Amino acid sequence: MALRVNNLEGNEIADDYTRTAAKRGRWGETWDAFKASFGKVILINIFILITFLPGVAVIIFRNMYVANMFAIYPFNANTGLGYGGYSGMLGFAEQIYLYADLMFYSLLIVAGFIASVGVAGGAYSIKKLVNTSGKFTLKGFFHGVKVCYFNTVLPVTIFMLFFFATKIVGDWKDLVIARGGSGAGPITAYVFVIIATVLVGIYCAWLLAVGVSYRVKFTQLFKNAFVLLIGSPIHTVFFAGFALIPVWIYLIGTAASFMKIIAYIFFVFLGFSFILMVWMSFTQWVFDMYVTPNLKAAKEEADSKKTPQQLAAEKEEDDKRTARELLAAGKSELIGRPIKPIEDEVLVKPLGKTFSRADVNAVDGDRTKMKEGIAAYEQEHKNDSVYVEYNKLFAEREKALQSTDKKGKKKKVSKDNLLK
Repeated sequence: MALRVNNLEGNEIADDYTRTAAKRGRWGETWDAFKASFGKVILINIFILITFLPGVAVIIFRNMYVANMFAIYPFNANTGLGYGGYSGMLGFAEQIYLYADLMFYSLLIVAGFIASVGVAGGAYSIKKLVNTSGKFTLKGFFHGVKVCYFNTVLPVTIFMLFFFATKIVGDWKDLVIARGGSGAGPITAYVFVIIATVLVGIYCAWLLAVGVSYRVKFTQLFKNAFVLLIGSPIHTVFFAGFALIPVWIYLIGTAASFMKIIAYIFFVFLGFSFILMVWMSFTQWVFDMYVTPNLKAAKEEADSKKTPQQLAAEKEEDDKRTARELLAAGKSELIGRPIKPIEDEVLVKPLGKTFSRADVNAVDGDRTKMKEGIAAYEQEHKNDSVYVEYNKLFAEREKALQSTDKKGKKKKVSKDNLLK
């Protein structure tokens, strides 16, 4: 990557959890978290769904308004059956759609402010879920809303503005064509605004990922999202398409009604969480490649939340562990126990190119005698002074790990004084 995102290092938003290493890889850990925390994923989805209900209500009222308008105006349907024709009805249906969408889709932008609450809490909770192998609490959900809402409502609003523009330009195109005007300009404008909305939508998804994951300044948020987008364009398009599987199922449902029912069920129980889990896992994978975590800063921040007693206990335990490692590395079995010297005499007769069962039994007998001789030599010399003094030295040092002072309290042990 030519550009840099160094300002993300050490600024991860992880106030109520400690990120663990992905031992099985990012996607392996995500799959494990999904299986182990399936109920939590559904619960997160329900919380997100609640915040989307105002937007759903806007769409329902918009469809009801349009249906009511079409019921009021006959559009010359009964001309010739005793009803007079309405004048100036050319393009009137398209005009109804345009006015309805201007009113209701502008309200949908406002509903996005409410939906951003669920997206902020859900994205933070999903990120926490995949980074901690399944940890989730309601308190953590609302903490995500608190720390990530602004960085969420910003990309949501930007995308909704472009989506609003796409819908209005499409209605305007239909109105111009219905009234007999040239469709070249409106169609061209419609194609360009669709392309712009798709590109801005992908960029806003990266704005969301960066904003939920890191504390950065306003200008750095836009810059880092752009850098990460152009740094992984093919991966971004693929995983954006994969994350939107619930949307594709819904769109297929426009031609097959049973697929739309499946899409509704999917969205109620899993759809929003699925989209966020795929996207947040993918973006965390990209962060793992391009952003080096500041482990020292993270440890200092975690230590700042601990009491002096906890820090002292951790230091003592760390010193004991280090001391044990030094003891284990220092003590040698070759010195601490008698080893029978190698004799010139061949103790086990080797087998020739041809041998019988008796020869195999003889070799086995020689090996048994050799083992017995080694054990006998060790037993005979185990009390030699060289071995006694060596083992006594390490026994005293190991005993220091459990020693106490005159008051009955355990002595503080460190790697500096243990081996003196």
